[in-house]
Amino acid sequence: MTAPQRLTDRKREAIIQAAIAEFRANGFDITSMDKIAATAGVSKRTVYNHFPSKEELFAEILNQLWARLTAEKETPYQTGLALRDQLRPLLMAKLRMLGDDNFLDLARVAIAATIHSPERAQDMVARLGEREESLTVWIRAAQADGRLKAVDPAFAAQQVQGLLKSFAFWPQVSMGLPGLSADMQGSVVESALDMFLACYQLP
Repeated sequence: MTAPQRLTDRKREAIIQAAIAEFRANGFDITSMDKIAATAGVSKRTVYNHFPSKEELFAEILNQLWARLTAEKETPYQTGLALRDQLRPLLMAKLRMLGDDNFLDLARVAIAATIHSPERAQDMVARLGEREESLTVWIRAAQADGRLKAVDPAFAAQQVQGLLKSFAFWPQVSMGLPGLSADMQGSVVESALDMFLACYQLP
């Protein structure tokens, strides 16, 4: 049973990767299931066995993007440890995820395919808006410990992550710029920490 299952999984992954390539090259509306099947090296019937429609196939790509966003390790708040030292690894992990080539590929597909479809865009934004959870939880815990000002934790989390994305996501997705060097990653994180702590840390 395991060998056929692995073959099925490999075909499914080949279909998803082919769909990403086709969506990136041609956009959602022009891409056909026939072309996806040809690119994946499988029959059209195989594609439909895994994904009953192009919309469901695209939804799976969005789900993979979503999974990457939610795969970050939880880093619980620690009383007595400097806020900067706790936040730094959280932000560095976020920056590494934003710079991942596979993640950027999925993001480009999702963004390109949602531009002309408000329904798809709303679904994606709703999904992404639910996340950034580990940082939100961390901020809430730091507030409960009396170390951060009383601000909406989700708002503050979105703010600091927006600082990262302005350097390490949007330029790469929208303009094709290369990822940040290790030195630049460090500079972006330290600058974001400076701004966040200057705004919200209690004396």
